[in-house]
Amino acid sequence: MIEKSPDSTKVNKSTEVKEDTINLMDLWQVIWKRKKFIGALVVIVVLATVVISLFMTDIYQSSAVIIPVTNKDTGSGTSALSVVAQQFGSLPGISMPGSTSSTEIVSLLNSNILREKIIERYGLMPILFHEQWDSRKRDWKRESKIDLNPSHWLSKLADAVRRDNPKASQKKKDENAPSLWDGLRFLDGIVRIDNDVKNNTITLTVDYENPELAAKLAGYFLEALTEHMSAEAKRVALINRTYLEEQLNKTADPLIRQKIYNLIAQQVETAMMSEVKENFAFKVIDPPKVPDRKIKPRRALMVVLSFVAALFMGVFTAFFMEYLERVRISSQGEESETMRGDRQ
Repeated sequence: MIEKSPDSTKVNKSTEVKEDTINLMDLWQVIWKRKKFIGALVVIVVLATVVISLFMTDIYQSSAVIIPVTNKDTGSGTSALSVVAQQFGSLPGISMPGSTSSTEIVSLLNSNILREKIIERYGLMPILFHEQWDSRKRDWKRESKIDLNPSHWLSKLADAVRRDNPKASQKKKDENAPSLWDGLRFLDGIVRIDNDVKNNTITLTVDYENPELAAKLAGYFLEALTEHMSAEAKRVALINRTYLEEQLNKTADPLIRQKIYNLIAQQVETAMMSEVKENFAFKVIDPPKVPDRKIKPRRALMVVLSFVAALFMGVFTAFFMEYLERVRISSQGEESETMRGDRQ
């Protein structure tokens, strides 16, 4: 067995240190050699990011926090009547309104039915698509350019052929006006609904370029939600009351009649509460306010991230260019040696 002497171990360690130093020096030399390219790339990317960020529209955020109303909030009378309703739940075709769940409210806020009502009631189409709206003429802007798309002219020809058919000729009143579906898709992009199951709260968030309109849109959603849920509760209470009165005329049992009277009283109470509307289905914990600061774009962060990304990209490109250059030099050297061998 051959033992390594201490002197040989020291020599190996010093050799490894020299190799590491040489490798680091080689890397630094490559970076220093391409410093102008790396610097130019970083400057171009950072300046482009600054210019792009300046042209980006400022977005403001307005939010509202609501909480569903439970039976505890409506009083002990409703809870007592709910117990009676459960005891009398054998009647078919009757639905008793209980406490509003957060899932129901979230589903309504995300539904197209509610959003369609909001768009039509508050006339949001010219507001959401203000770039296409001519406020002076109070009409949608018309494009003067000629459409060279063959499918456009084919569709016009097909509409002309089928103009006698009323169902086939149904189309938008104005081809320049955005459709209701465009408005619904626009709201999907700026409205977000978050349901906090742990705290039983619902947060409605609106991101828009105008801070006043952002707060107004959030308020429109709350108003439309209150109107819809109140009208729906009133409608259901009226249907249930009509059904219960029919059952009351069909039965002669005093106990059953007393339970029906209690259920009718609950329907009357529900209809009266729906007329009040204030805190009927939910409470507004934090109403929407006009924001004073934008949430995006975060221009400083964009510039810093673009600087770091451009620096890494420049260094990587510099090493890749150095690799290609060395491959080219080595291939030229091999070709020259081959030519010399052929001459000899």
